[in-house]
Amino acid sequence: MIARILLLAAATWLAAAPALAASEASAARPRAGERPAPRGTPYGAREDVLRFADEVAEQRGLDREWVRRQLAQAHLLPVVVRLIQPPPTTTAKNWRLYRSRFIDPIRIAAGLKFWQANRETLERAEQQFGVPPEIVVGIIGVETIYGQQMGDFRVIDALATLAFDFPAGHPRAAERVQYFRGELAQLLATHAAAGTSPLQPRGSYAGAMGMPQFMPTSQARWAIDFDADGRIDLARSTPDVIGSVANYFKGFGWTPGMPTHYPVAFDAARLDLEGLLAPDILPTFSVASFQAKGAILEGAALEHKGPLALVELQNGADPPQYVAGTENFYVITRYNWSSYYAMAVIELGREVKEALLRHELARRPP
Repeated sequence: MIARILLLAAATWLAAAPALAASEASAARPRAGERPAPRGTPYGAREDVLRFADEVAEQRGLDREWVRRQLAQAHLLPVVVRLIQPPPTTTAKNWRLYRSRFIDPIRIAAGLKFWQANRETLERAEQQFGVPPEIVVGIIGVETIYGQQMGDFRVIDALATLAFDFPAGHPRAAERVQYFRGELAQLLATHAAAGTSPLQPRGSYAGAMGMPQFMPTSQARWAIDFDADGRIDLARSTPDVIGSVANYFKGFGWTPGMPTHYPVAFDAARLDLEGLLAPDILPTFSVASFQAKGAILEGAALEHKGPLALVELQNGADPPQYVAGTENFYVITRYNWSSYYAMAVIELGREVKEALLRHELARRPP
């Protein structure tokens, strides 16, 4: 995926420097009832950090000393370095195991409660953005169990650690360093514009925040004030969360009414599995070209007008499962670049929707 900040960058400065200094000091302390965030080695006056601060200040039009002061209070967290490492290559992908982590009675029950409490907002988001409630509900459930697990790391610590001490042995280290430096710069710019402290937000070890776990650049681009209270709060305002997730999908090209995937079978005599899997999950094949490579589609899939992709879900030592993914399936992977993630979102949303229908049927008079 992929972090969200409690206030968006559209606001103006709300306080003068003395007030900001006070807010920065209070932000370093946990609020009543909160668990203290992990702490490590302060970045202080490290030369590469100071250079970065000066570059961000110049590029974003920020006060140089303010940026330096914020980054000096960021901490290097070794646990973040460990967590960002890719899993061992010997670990076989297993869709059934992955699915079991996200589709379970506890998460389905929480999703049912969330849907019931926010039905009107979910319907309004669908009307405005074209994204079905089950997709929005699936995302929020997979990401944070509807706000139950939003992360305990100070976001500035997580992003600074990944920006300045990303593990060099990672296969995409250089690319990821640039990504996290961009996210850190956006975090600073957002809070400078709002007059708030970048030391305050909590989130995941990767710097994702709020119920939908937006990164700072995602919040700046896609988060909206869906409850019209004059601010964006992705940690406590469920309307803002729902509207922002739907807006994110619309921005990435969600097509209203299009299924996310279709069942697929194979004609063994004509199957070109390698050719079908070559584009990965990027929809590439027309229905005709898909079938010409040995895929078998039925029913509504035969009328599909857009491109398709063959999505493979491996099951460890057991045979993999396959579906024909549409452009909407691909849009879900823009949230998190994984077909396993996308299918978990889809299936959790479907399970919650079915639970809602069962609940409503049970309440109907005989």
